[in-house]
Amino acid sequence: MKFSTKAIHAGQEPDPSTGAIMTPIFQTSTYAQTGLGGHKGYEYSRSGNPTRTALEDCIAALENGAYGMAFASGLAAEQAILSLLKTGDHMVSCDDLYGGTYRLFERVLSRYQIETSYVSASTVEDYEKAIRPNTKLIWLETPTNPLLRLADIRAVAEIAHRHNLLLVVDNTFSSPYFQQPLELGADIVVHSTTKYINGHSDVVGGAVVVKDQTVYEAIKFYQNAAGGVPGPFDSWLTLRGIKTLAVRMKQHEENAFAVARFLSAHPRVEKVYYPGLASHPDHELAKRQMKGFGGMVSFTFKGSLEDVDQIVRRLKVITFAESLGGIESLICHPASMTHGSIPREIREARGVDDTLLRLSVGIEDIEDILSDLEQALEEQPDGSQITPDKQLSFK
Repeated sequence: MKFSTKAIHAGQEPDPSTGAIMTPIFQTSTYAQTGLGGHKGYEYSRSGNPTRTALEDCIAALENGAYGMAFASGLAAEQAILSLLKTGDHMVSCDDLYGGTYRLFERVLSRYQIETSYVSASTVEDYEKAIRPNTKLIWLETPTNPLLRLADIRAVAEIAHRHNLLLVVDNTFSSPYFQQPLELGADIVVHSTTKYINGHSDVVGGAVVVKDQTVYEAIKFYQNAAGGVPGPFDSWLTLRGIKTLAVRMKQHEENAFAVARFLSAHPRVEKVYYPGLASHPDHELAKRQMKGFGGMVSFTFKGSLEDVDQIVRRLKVITFAESLGGIESLICHPASMTHGSIPREIREARGVDDTLLRLSVGIEDIEDILSDLEQALEEQPDGSQITPDKQLSFK
């Protein structure tokens, strides 16, 4: 099956008891058994639930993996992967990454003497230079959060496997529609399904997809033992969102391209980060590695932290909020929000400064998105809020 067909049908046969086309919400904690060892594949919903199974099978199919596992959040999914490590192990990670992931590495794993070395996402040779005798895995975000740099998955996979390491790729920003890391040599793919996979900003979740049975069994054991799993209703909501993933991603990308071009030409904007622009340093890699450039655009502008506050307060269509990947446009200030857990000096050295804004471009009418950005970025001579006659009006 092709991608859009998988999104609608993979793991989702009509219910055998009723013929229901949509996967039912199996809202149960436990299952009747006929005797010792006598059950129909399910015993307790922490270990497995039919609604969750449908979601796990669907995500695995979209990533061309063999095994999928759903979790209660993206960070729960990450922690399950990191359970493969033990005290004294080391890993290598790209330096531009989600602040919650950095916090997990530096404030949780470090307590167990698991150390992380950070390298520039796009510099392939740096990954190999950072490998130590006790290194066990390499961690990539590509595109990265929030600066949208790319790592060469195939090249880093070759390095990882030459040293008998696992390669983990966080594929949240591009979704499996635009990028399939397992096909490029990655061993493990992780998602915050809260974002594009669900796509409607109404549920929190995570997922892990692998091809290797041994890796699957180790992470699956942790999933059941630690219990950070989604309930059946959350699984159903995510499964419902997945069905429109392909059409949503097409519109996200079309709108993001228009926003990136608009911002690139705006006199107040200093720098635009979007892999689809020819000016992006990883544009050629993006064309080789991805099937599209995604719906995320970050930019810096000429001004101060006070200007940031004025701009986000003026927005009418775009919402100032954390998260991304929903049908609505969301803008956030990484330095104080998603990446606030990274110490200022480290954050700024990586390029996340006070005038950086990260925009998750939604699927609204592009004219409304651009008009909203234009009026919000308009300089106010006295620094006041936007005047009523300049507010965005809908046709």
